[in-house]
Amino acid sequence: MKMMSAVDVEEQTAVLDVVETVEVHDLVVFNDDVNTFEHVINTLIRVCRHTPEQAEQCTYIIHFKGKCTVKTGSWDELRPMREAICEVGINAKIL
Repeated sequence: MKMMSAVDVEEQTAVLDVVETVEVHDLVVFNDDVNTFEHVINTLIRVCRHTPEQAEQCTYIIHFKGKCTVKTGSWDELRPMREAICEVGINAKIL
């Protein structure tokens, strides 16, 4: 069994001190009877940096399930995305 020196313990402690917890939120887009599939898909590609396939899948989930989490992250990361989505007339919330 290897004995740990004081330096080893200090290094491990220093690394543990750097870890911080970040609360993860969901950016959820809701279905409506106004926006077209194409508009929602293009918005998700532009705002959330989705691939065309990912944006299309999310749009179908929104249509059939009523809502879809399109992105997860910190409040600060998601807030500008939510604002951009809402500015083009699509209902989105951070939950």
